[in-house]
Amino acid sequence: MTATETGQRHRLVVIGGGFAGVDLCLGLKNIAVDVTLVDRRNFHLFQPLLYQVATGGLSPGDITAPLRTVVKHCKNIRTVLGDVTDIDVAGRRVILAGQDPLPYDTVVVAAGVGQSYFGNDAWAEFAPGLKSIEDATQIRARVLHAFEQAELAKDPLERDAWLRFVVVGGGPTGVEMAGALGELAAHTMAGEFRAIDSKDARILLVEGAPRILSMYVPRMSAHAVTALNDVGVAVLLNTKVTGIDVDGVDIESAQGKERLRAKTVLWAAGIKASPLAKVLADHTGATQDRSGRVIVEPDLTVPGHPEILVLGDLAHYAHTSDQQPLPGVAPVAMQMGKHAASVIARRVMQPHAVGFGPTFHYVDKGTMAVIGRNQAVARIGFGLDVSFGGFFAWCAWLFIHVAFLVGFENRALVLMQWANHYLTRHRGARLITDVSGATRP
Repeated sequence: MTATETGQRHRLVVIGGGFAGVDLCLGLKNIAVDVTLVDRRNFHLFQPLLYQVATGGLSPGDITAPLRTVVKHCKNIRTVLGDVTDIDVAGRRVILAGQDPLPYDTVVVAAGVGQSYFGNDAWAEFAPGLKSIEDATQIRARVLHAFEQAELAKDPLERDAWLRFVVVGGGPTGVEMAGALGELAAHTMAGEFRAIDSKDARILLVEGAPRILSMYVPRMSAHAVTALNDVGVAVLLNTKVTGIDVDGVDIESAQGKERLRAKTVLWAAGIKASPLAKVLADHTGATQDRSGRVIVEPDLTVPGHPEILVLGDLAHYAHTSDQQPLPGVAPVAMQMGKHAASVIARRVMQPHAVGFGPTFHYVDKGTMAVIGRNQAVARIGFGLDVSFGGFFAWCAWLFIHVAFLVGFENRALVLMQWANHYLTRHRGARLITDVSGATRP
């Protein structure tokens, strides 16, 4: 029996405090619905800037905000720190590890995605991905530890291996990571060592496709390659990774097979859905795509289950003019969150309404990726489809990312640190705090 049938307020459980979950909750601030926001972390993470934590440009606290702070003015929302293990679809309950179940009238699953190694999960030990704060601090430790080990190495071949960094994947995350590593080695750490020159570091970006940043027009991909070369990053296109171990990477291209000796390998090449996607599929019969994401209806609900909505990176939404699924980026998740709030508000205000909720329509405002100092690529949406690169794209990237950060304090801190870095090239968060991550394997 639902809350409406018993005269109670509508009960909503939101799983995931990312962009979709937070925008959904804030959109229901003044609606007569009792919201429970569940996340295994107690903070909202601004994931697009994780690479800056991984390269010492920002600290974890600069790009995170406590969920309780985010929703403290929303009196109808409570937050629960917990790990969702199952969803009792028949009984309408969210099952938590070691806690009482959470009953719901509507449940929203926005649990995000993890890293995919395309069936080669053993590579994760040697090539960490970048999806969480823990990933970022581990990568930061590995990168900085590599320079420290190179400083101590006596064998030139060993020193070269420590000074070679391989980034796998030519999407925005891989490009931004590679560019930041290039600037770190060429400028930030220059002159800080005695036995080595950090400028001798070699950063390789490996991409299996014919070009990087494939979501942009070809000339922007070419612009990105040139900008990466300018900061010391070599781009290997049409190159497939066939193996990764503690000592390096095996690659294969038209030129044949090659072994790259490298002590630091970073993965930015694929995604896989949260395990909750399979839970939903098992309980509802929902279809999953190749990445495990749930294929949703036009109103973001699970087929046959209007009480279940799936948002953000976990949702495969292909109800578009070209029938191509929407990308897993922050603007999509944020717009989905706002749309879901309107769907749920409609249910609360019109409890006897039947049929689909309003169809979700994504407004493509554009995309952008930063490459380095004064260099980025951008595409303006809104039907204009105008692409440009260079300094003005970099300025647009900076403005948009500061604006999207949650909380005035975070915006101010990040802006000040970026200003300091621009003037001095200093990265103040170059700390090796995850010792196990630095020395493993």
